[in-house]
Amino acid sequence: MKLTEDEARARLAAHDHGVLCTLHAERGVDAVPVAYAVGEDGVLGIPVDRVKPKASTRLQRQRNLEADPRAALLVEHWDADDWSQLWWVRAELRWQGDADPDQATSLAASLAARYPQYRDQPFAAVLVFRIVALTGWAAGTR
Repeated sequence: MKLTEDEARARLAAHDHGVLCTLHAERGVDAVPVAYAVGEDGVLGIPVDRVKPKASTRLQRQRNLEADPRAALLVEHWDADDWSQLWWVRAELRWQGDADPDQATSLAASLAARYPQYRDQPFAAVLVFRIVALTGWAAGTR
């Protein structure tokens, strides 16, 4: 069954990780797993952290977004034994390269509250996105 926008937003906000899809100029879709936080004002933040090893804190997803600010975040629940529990939500996003610093600060605080690994806010940046559309589906009522 198709989820209402409110149901999709609630599942998005409650879930703890997803797959961010940006557009690479040569390869096409560039999909990576991410942690995220949803703000109350229709924004979503994805951290560039210093917790996990990286060759650089300027990630390919940032370079992709600089070329094309469109992105999508897919979150889903899979239950191999009970398909009546399956659901997914896709958030259509627009990167806010010039986001209000207060939004990034608020999202960083939400990430720190949500994930123990981020308690000390070890962020090189928090990428701020505006949620422009939500689509979702569920096999049954949760």
